[in-house]
Amino acid sequence: MAALFLPCAGGAESLLADEVKRITGSTAETTRGGVWVEGDERTAMLLNLESRLAQRVLWPLIDGRYRDENDLYDLARHVRWLDWISPAQTLRVDVSAQRSPLQSLNFAALRIKDAVCDIVRDATGERPSVDTRHPDLPLSLFVGPEHATLYADTSGEALFKRGWRDAMGGRQDVKGEAPLKETLAAAMLAAAGWQGRAEDGPLLDPCCGAGTIAIEAAQMACGIAPGGLRRFAFERMLPFRLHMAAWQQLQQGARERVHAPRVAVFAGDVSFRMTDFAARNAERAGVRHAIELKTADALQRLPPAANGTMMLNPPYGERMAPKGSGQGQGAGQGAGDARGAEREMSREGFEGGGSSAEFFSALAGHWKRQYPGWTAWCLSPDMKLPSLMRLKETRRVPMWNGPIECRLFRFDMVSGSNKPAEGG
Repeated sequence: MAALFLPCAGGAESLLADEVKRITGSTAETTRGGVWVEGDERTAMLLNLESRLAQRVLWPLIDGRYRDENDLYDLARHVRWLDWISPAQTLRVDVSAQRSPLQSLNFAALRIKDAVCDIVRDATGERPSVDTRHPDLPLSLFVGPEHATLYADTSGEALFKRGWRDAMGGRQDVKGEAPLKETLAAAMLAAAGWQGRAEDGPLLDPCCGAGTIAIEAAQMACGIAPGGLRRFAFERMLPFRLHMAAWQQLQQGARERVHAPRVAVFAGDVSFRMTDFAARNAERAGVRHAIELKTADALQRLPPAANGTMMLNPPYGERMAPKGSGQGQGAGQGAGDARGAEREMSREGFEGGGSSAEFFSALAGHWKRQYPGWTAWCLSPDMKLPSLMRLKETRRVPMWNGPIECRLFRFDMVSGSNKPAEGG
């Protein structure tokens, strides 16, 4: 057994603890930026397969006090590395720091790598090599002011990479924009208590972009494991090789659990290109049949059901433009221009200013007239969003979209709710 550490987005710690309890039956201990849970190899495999909120599943190797990079080297030499890696395999070391006295995190990573290679070479006469892209043993080092912890990263690639995005659906970062990761979309749904059950009612994302929220919701509605389409680093790690039969059983169980959607999921966007991307992403994610996609202006779309939950990361810029306008199709670019599509796709974040006040005021007015009985959840870094919408929120949940502090606002739509917010 080991005390596994599962990092997550800031603000999602308690939600992740609840999820871990549902998946494993074990109680998780929350800490800043993640949770701890006792478990073995099967637990680590299960959490990689089933967790929607964790960013990684980290297996602790050693921890201790340090003052400099030489102390880190000495610390790492106490790990039984031959149990984890052979000379024919590869490794990579990633370093995260918080108030660390170290001058160079790259040098810290180098010293950990040296310790691993020296131990293996002393025992076998050969040493493993470094692979920065697809290592057999990815290692994660966390260094604080005086304490360091070294983990084996059983996930490999971050868990928000579900395995269904293609190159066009990737997240080439654009300066000043914050793409929505699958783990954050799942945290938004978890905060709303929406789990894809019939009693949760329909879900609608009227500004779906590349479809991240809708796809997460549809997979939940169909019982699809978030990690069912991808590979994990533990599949190449020596300590897990004796547990591959158990891993195959977990995968088979996840496949057998898939069912028809238990609740309807609706999504749409003002841009034809974006709904097309969302459709293709949903197809690769195995849930195209479970999402009703519609190209429509959020300011005009009528409710697809008598009541339900709206979940959105409000758009801005190009995706706010009306259907068929130059902006909505990618200003100055043809419909087939991939770069324009990528820019548009990444605009799943919110940026105040410009026409945003008018957009949100009009959106709130539309909801008041057409969506009584619905609950709307909006993620935004603008703490004054309720004032812009002239609505009073019933909840505001702190969440972090990467380095950006946000709030997930809940608005209960009832007739006459379009009024100035009290206290912002």
